[in-house]
Amino acid sequence: MMEYKYFPHTADDLKAMLERVGVATLDDLYADIPETIRFRQEYNLPEALSEVEIRQLFDEMSAYAWGGPLTVFAGAGIYDHYAPSVVQSIIQRSEFLTSYTPYQAEISQGTLHYIFEYQSMMAELTGMDVSNASMYDGATATAEAVMMAFANAKKADTVLVSATVDPKVRRVVDTYAKYHGIRIETIAEEKGVTSRLHLEERLQQGGIAGVVVQQPNYYGIVEDWTGVADAVHEQKALFIINSIAADLAVLKTPAEWGADIAVGDGQSLGIPMSFGGPGVGYMCCTEKLIRKMPGRIVGLTRDNRGQRAFVLTLQAREQHIRRQKATSNICSNQSLMALYVTIYLSVMGRQGLREACELSYGGAHYLLEQLEKTGWFKLKYQQPFFNEFCVTYDGDVDHLIASCADAGFMAGVKVDDHTLMLAVTEQRSMEEIDELVEIIKQIKEEAA
Repeated sequence: MMEYKYFPHTADDLKAMLERVGVATLDDLYADIPETIRFRQEYNLPEALSEVEIRQLFDEMSAYAWGGPLTVFAGAGIYDHYAPSVVQSIIQRSEFLTSYTPYQAEISQGTLHYIFEYQSMMAELTGMDVSNASMYDGATATAEAVMMAFANAKKADTVLVSATVDPKVRRVVDTYAKYHGIRIETIAEEKGVTSRLHLEERLQQGGIAGVVVQQPNYYGIVEDWTGVADAVHEQKALFIINSIAADLAVLKTPAEWGADIAVGDGQSLGIPMSFGGPGVGYMCCTEKLIRKMPGRIVGLTRDNRGQRAFVLTLQAREQHIRRQKATSNICSNQSLMALYVTIYLSVMGRQGLREACELSYGGAHYLLEQLEKTGWFKLKYQQPFFNEFCVTYDGDVDHLIASCADAGFMAGVKVDDHTLMLAVTEQRSMEEIDELVEIIKQIKEEAA
């Protein structure tokens, strides 16, 4: 019989362990702790609760601690998108829900099937020839793309990264590059977009393995990459575009811009924000780069009975080949999140994705219009944007964000002392936008 209900050790187990360490009782283990500081009272623990009561308790604690869920007008890489409830139900089916890597194809057909579908959908979304079986997140996917460009180059050791790439992504790229002998140089920004002049000048100097840009960029601006791919390819370098996955439903695809590698995070495809993660990194590329791509690629074949079967076609990872020959040592391919994205895309369909984008676009431009009417906000960059934008604010940005949070709204992300970045998704209604603007008016008037 066990002495403690939730401890796995029996009384005999405890006795054997105590004898091994040379003491008679559990109290003897703490003999060196003075009696005066020992806690001898009853623990202030509540009575046992049912599951329903536990859930209610935590909901109440959550509401008390921070006022409950905030209405989100923030983005910067994580977005509050709608996901049909059926997604949660399907991903929990036994043939899909597993954390185990599908090494044995004959017992992993469910996992291999959805990875194959994920690859097909991401290739279609980006316009690229092939997709791998997902990666950890958008930042590491971008860093892996930089390593691909370096490995593809014969002599060049430098990768150019636009200053309009998300700083969080840039820091991960810098870390990867430092330990792989890759030089990273920044291409300057001009009025919120990549300086075309600086980029072309640096390319002409030579020694470039790749160029990394972002679409939409960190400030939410939709940049024009016309002619950039040609300039990059003239120097035998690779053109890498990091994109917010959901936006590709309406924007030009990386393939249309002439990209060699398309990377980014798929969190915008319905994955809950969950305090910043998990996301899912996607990586797609042209067919000629397929053997330099990290991660796995699932293929479709037929077994000896003619039945459709899924297999790991390419898996140049350190589990399968010599470590020094592996294209990547990354193990977390976020397979469950890839499943989530696959179900989301199949349920939403092309029309659903487009409608979500149109609502996001309309809401963002309406919010900007209402903010500018107050006289305290002004669009920072006179550039086209999709559903995220930066405004200069005539006031204390930190105070504004904190005060809006007290009122139940997450009012954007601070870029600098006078710049606020806001995002709108299809989740936000016109009523919520109007309410946010009214709250900001109250905050400004109270501060006056």
